[in-house]
Amino acid sequence: MSHKTAYSCLALIAASLLSTSAFSQPEPIRIGFMTVRSGALAAGGKQMEEGLNYCLQERGGQMAGRKVELITVDTGGQPATTRTRAQELVERSKVHAIIGPLAAFEALAIDDYIKQVGVPVVSPSAAAEDMTQRKPNPWFVRAVGTSAQANHALGEYAAKEMKLKRVATIGDDFAFGHETTAGFQRTFEENGGKVVKKLWPPLNVADYGSFISQLPTDVDAIFASFAGGNGLRFLQQYAEYGSPVKVIAHMTTVDEGILKSMSQEAVGVISSGWYSATQDAPGNKEFAEGMRKAYGADPGYYSVGAYTACAFVDAAAKAVEGKVEDKDAFMKALRSVKLDKGPLGKVSLDEFGNPIMDVTIRKTEMKDSRLQNVVIKTYPAVTQFWTYDQKEFLANPVYTRDYPPAKNLGN
Repeated sequence: MSHKTAYSCLALIAASLLSTSAFSQPEPIRIGFMTVRSGALAAGGKQMEEGLNYCLQERGGQMAGRKVELITVDTGGQPATTRTRAQELVERSKVHAIIGPLAAFEALAIDDYIKQVGVPVVSPSAAAEDMTQRKPNPWFVRAVGTSAQANHALGEYAAKEMKLKRVATIGDDFAFGHETTAGFQRTFEENGGKVVKKLWPPLNVADYGSFISQLPTDVDAIFASFAGGNGLRFLQQYAEYGSPVKVIAHMTTVDEGILKSMSQEAVGVISSGWYSATQDAPGNKEFAEGMRKAYGADPGYYSVGAYTACAFVDAAAKAVEGKVEDKDAFMKALRSVKLDKGPLGKVSLDEFGNPIMDVTIRKTEMKDSRLQNVVIKTYPAVTQFWTYDQKEFLANPVYTRDYPPAKNLGN
């Protein structure tokens, strides 16, 4: 054999090996990410992007030995747009899973479509109760609790330990605000308290003045439940009116993502939630320090939700050895996820795909030259059904503006 012929043979073998190697490389795992980049919810959307990006960077942009291709879409916080973007992700981009959307009304807008096409969805923040209760979606799991999950604890705490008797409520006028408030009202009144007034500002209201002027000053506290950047605006404007009554709140009202823009108006607010950057959960210290270094602020509700959703997808992908194309097996793995450490510490899912996790009562304080939500009490392994019998809970209507009935208004 001539040197020329030998060289040609070696070249052919090398080309063949390269071709085989390239052919054997699996295609990326395609993850659709639904965020919000404009409007009242844009602050939460930005924080979700930070949490998800941090999770992927930790993993070197890979899951189960396969590269991850992240396809990000902006829903604008609009239900119709959310449905269109979901269709684009599934039908055009052929995603293997979706993380998102942000708001409860967005998740409800795509619920039927997700059931129809059968694509795994992990919610990083949308907490609509019935999606893991009376109308469960087999293709849906949550990386955060339901709207009311943390507020059941706060209602009990406010009545039993804070000894509050009469409370007025104010919350965003959409499903999230209705459900968070209802969960608080239920346990607060069951433990002897009274909700005497309820106000519902529109999600995109420009000024809270007309609502603040309606809040009574002869109550023991105001319960506030706001999403995105609305908690920041409400507390600042309430302070301008002299903050005549103490504020207790759902976690997003004083979320770490907006605390960095607050000052004295947030100090002393008592809130409940499943995450605080200060909480002593396995893995949280490292996570919080890493996020502060990367983004210059403490992580909060939205960043932790997206990070945890990403961790869920990663754990499920590993459980199926990267074979995410087997949708049924992949979805089964998602519903079986258990995390031993991370920002939320230990997390498992109930039979409906909703997390069982610790809920904390926090007080906003100025520490180390920044506002922090300092944990003052922990309720371990809280489920979406609180202490109620599951069957009895599900036999009742879903939480709304009007359920449970407010029987003490005006008292």
